[in-house]
Amino acid sequence: MIHADIISPKSILVVGGSNNIHKPGGKLVYNLLQGEFEGDMAVVNPKEDQVQGLKCYKSIELVPKFDLVFLAIPAKYCLSTIKYMIKEHKVKSFIVISAGFGEVTPEGKAMELEMAKIVQDSGGTLIGPNCIGIINENYHGVFTTPIPNLSQDGCVLISSSGSTAVFIMEKAVSVGLRFSSVFTIGNAAQTSVEDVLEYLDVKFDPEKSSRIIMIYVEAIQQPQKFLKHAQSLISKGCQIAAIKAGATEAGSRAASSHTGAMASSDMVVRALFRKAGIVYCSSRDELISVASIFNYRPLLGPNIAVITHAGGTAVLLTDALAKGGLSVPHIPDEIGQELAAYLDAGSSVKNPIDFLATGTADQLGIIIDYVEHKMNFIQGMVVVFGSPGLFNVKNVYQVLNVKMDVCKKPIFPVLPSVINAHQEIDYFTSTGKINFPDEVGLGTALAQVYHRSKPKKAKLELPKINKPKVREIINTNSKGFLSVDAVGALLKAAGLPQVVDYQVNILKEAKDKAKEAGFPVVMKVVGPVHKTDVGGVFVNVKNELEVEKIFKELMNIKDAEAVLIQPMLSGLELFIGAKKEEQYGHLILFGLGGIFVEIFQDVKAVLSPCRKEEILRQLRKLKGFKLLEGYRGKPGVNIDLFVEYILRVIALVEVAPEIEELDINPLFAFGEEIKAVDVRILLS
Repeated sequence: MIHADIISPKSILVVGGSNNIHKPGGKLVYNLLQGEFEGDMAVVNPKEDQVQGLKCYKSIELVPKFDLVFLAIPAKYCLSTIKYMIKEHKVKSFIVISAGFGEVTPEGKAMELEMAKIVQDSGGTLIGPNCIGIINENYHGVFTTPIPNLSQDGCVLISSSGSTAVFIMEKAVSVGLRFSSVFTIGNAAQTSVEDVLEYLDVKFDPEKSSRIIMIYVEAIQQPQKFLKHAQSLISKGCQIAAIKAGATEAGSRAASSHTGAMASSDMVVRALFRKAGIVYCSSRDELISVASIFNYRPLLGPNIAVITHAGGTAVLLTDALAKGGLSVPHIPDEIGQELAAYLDAGSSVKNPIDFLATGTADQLGIIIDYVEHKMNFIQGMVVVFGSPGLFNVKNVYQVLNVKMDVCKKPIFPVLPSVINAHQEIDYFTSTGKINFPDEVGLGTALAQVYHRSKPKKAKLELPKINKPKVREIINTNSKGFLSVDAVGALLKAAGLPQVVDYQVNILKEAKDKAKEAGFPVVMKVVGPVHKTDVGGVFVNVKNELEVEKIFKELMNIKDAEAVLIQPMLSGLELFIGAKKEEQYGHLILFGLGGIFVEIFQDVKAVLSPCRKEEILRQLRKLKGFKLLEGYRGKPGVNIDLFVEYILRVIALVEVAPEIEELDINPLFAFGEEIKAVDVRILLS
């Protein structure tokens, strides 16, 4: 838990502060002074007698006790300084802006870990090293600019990277986004993003705490802690947008199954964010756009009115909204004709509502009133209004400002003329409003916010499975791939029906079982993990002569143990997989099977455990979802049954966390039935 002295110290010491404001130690002192820190403040610097008007000590041995100590000195001196401050003055709070630790060398990593342990053992808090510091209402403890004007209803920014925090603030301030506090954690030797979320959660005050949180995170060290506090904050009314850097790296994964080959860290992080109710962002601009949307009234439906005087931007915006699953519906002729009477000839009132380059502030007000009061099928508005630089548009922005305050439907302003109308935009943002300079960015972010998952408070219930039998099977099998018999028993215990199959290693049995299954049959080698890669799968085997020939061929494959015989089915191929992710739990993947997995990888993922609603939401995002519903006269599948089977896989891995990978590919869907065909289960 973050120590109180990190947040609201009564005294601050800067070790390494100087008079040179072009160096980190000097700029840090300057920012603290400009921020009008109300407590005692001093500096340690052996080369100075006074630093920017503050008392300066020649060495740490001469200083009295301070609540919060900043370190802006070479890395090699940080450990000894922290040891001394803890031993002599029982200091509990340190912010190390110094670099040269784990981000550079293994020795540096060892040093930062030792610092973290010493502070942890003392019951204190260490922020950093290699961070820019913290900004809050009590002090401006960073060595960078800009220092945003702080507002209680502004955003909390938590960033692994100091420079990224600066870039986010620079852009955010330019569009009018406000901040309440900024935390940068650098190498996160002791204090992580999760710890900051915990602090915000535990100390949450419904009257004072910010309800918008922006996160840039490079490493989620404790996913379950991250999830717990993010969900808790969201349940208290907070909204969170986050970037996870490096999320596309697949890492070193054993491709022992389709699931293992496809599961990526990006899938895991997206699933974690969805489960928490966090809006996943892919860039700084998107993060800022999403946080800006959080500042406006919530969009309560998918239908948007686009109001513009520039047709091209309206087309781009409409495309972005449609791609995100929002709608720009047609306005009925009777309402459109009535509205058109107030606009210049040639204006379009179909939606987008284009009132031309000659459009006035009064006309904008009339359009907004029509959408607000006479278009019940519209839930939100986007107003696009720039300037060619021919006249002042302040009166337009004044009308827009007023309408945004009085209308119940949210209005999102796109004011793209950041040069031609920069003074007017500055006026607009000075009123507390936030501008979206790019219409496509707004459209994309608005869809992301509207479609985000909402955490549920009701107890999560999974299908009932035979837990004692599952545990018996797991406990009696060692690490590695389960046998065909063990897989079958486990599926049965989980309530997952499997196609009848026969495992044989004698030719006569092969012929008998093929006849029993009914020709044509499928014959597969048992033993090698990747059957197809070694030529170990034959389909449409029609008679005993073919059985004999193929049986011999399969048994001659290296590592072959037996042959599996199954009736040959036809239908739509589906896929369910599970991959254990360290600390996250199991990632559950599902989608279309067969070549759709191998070539197109048309799959979606959730983190276990998960609700039926989230699975359905992800299923509908499949490129091939129309095939599940039925397409061009071809029957669909029993979607409810498919979802139940996904839930049964979730129930299985919850009871048997030893399952490292589970791969069911394909499941054949025919009529109202779905049955598993090929199944591999790897125990860790």
